[in-house]
Formats: sequence, C-alpha cells, structure tokens
Amino acid sequence: MRSSTVRDAPGGASPALEGPVGRERGDSPARARPAASSGGPISLTGRGGIVVMFAAGVVCGLLSRWFGVPLLAGGGFAAGCALAAFATRPADLLTLVVSPPLVFFAATFTVVLATALGDGSLLRAVTVGVVTALASTAPWLFFGTVLVVVICLARGLRTNIRELRDKLAGVRLFEKEENENPVRWDESPTTTQERRRLHHGDVD
Repeated sequence: MRSSTVRDAPGGASPALEGPVGRERGDSPARARPAASSGGPISLTGRGGIVVMFAAGVVCGLLSRWFGVPLLAGGGFAAGCALAAFATRPADLLTLVVSPPLVFFAATFTVVLATALGDGSLLRAVTVGVVTALASTAPWLFFGTVLVVVICLARGLRTNIRELRDKLAGVRLFEKEENENPVRWDESPTTTQERRRLHHGDVD
C-alpha cells in the first residue's frame, strides 16, 4: 500500500518523507545554513580592495627604501593589485578598475613623506622624491593596472559596465521627461470660443 504512493507521485518525484526518518535527514534550513556559509570565499568591497592596494604599495615601498631594493616597491604594488582584483566582490569591480593610478600616487606620496621627515627642506625632498619614484616605478603602475583590468574582466566587469550604462540611460530619460511641459492644451482657439459662447448662452 505504501509503495503505490511513491509510484503515483506527480512528475516521478518522490514525496517528502514523513516520520522520524524524514526528520533525521535534515530538511530543516537551520542545519543547512551553517554548512553553506562556512565555506564561502572572502570578498571585499570596493573600498576594501582600494585599502589592500594602498597598504601593499606603502609597505613594499617602505621596505624597498629601507633595504635598497627598488624592484620591491613596484612588484609589491602589482601583487596588491592582483590580490585586490581577486578578492573584491563582483558588484564593486568597476570602482576597483579606475583606482590603481590614484592609489599608486597616494602610496608613493605617503612613502616619500614618511622617509623625508627630518630632512632640511621637506617640500623639496617630497617633490623630488615623488617625481623620482613615479619615474622609476611607472612601468609597474601600468602592469598593475593591466592586471586589475584583465582579472576584473574575467570576473564580470562587463556586467557592471552594462548596468551603469542602463542606469545612465534611465537618468537621461527621466530628466528629459521632467524638462517636458507637463501641461498640454489640446484645445484649439475656435473650440474654446465656442464653449464660452455656449456657456454664456446657458447662463442667459
């Protein structure tokens, strides 16, 4: 008697188990949620990715100046760019893509300012140091930017660009509708005069 209900289930799907056996198999969402959430990868926001790039640039820049290894500054920044591109959530990839040049300049300025403290002319030391550092590590800036763009394209950057384009198109359409005159008079002068005459005639 019990086997016929399994065969007669619609679509060939087995019915839900009842009794203690069905309860022990763990259909409750409370048990399934911790297992699903525990294995998720770490994702950063757009600001978090920018902080990772900035921190990598500053730390590697300071180590490069202290140990006299110029390659460490640019290589560390490129590694930070790759790490941020992999760890940032897909919704904020567009923010991350446009950030490497500004983050690189800010990190370089911070490193030069930190190492120039105590010199005679701070302004001159910072200016010369920033220009020299940017000139020597410019290829690494280009390489880090390319890394971010390539990785973000593989992770769905085109979708963010498409969504931004749709939002801008919607804003333009909304502004165009607001600029139009909301009041439209479809009545011609002749029909207006005729209505006035009829109205005066009814009153008389």
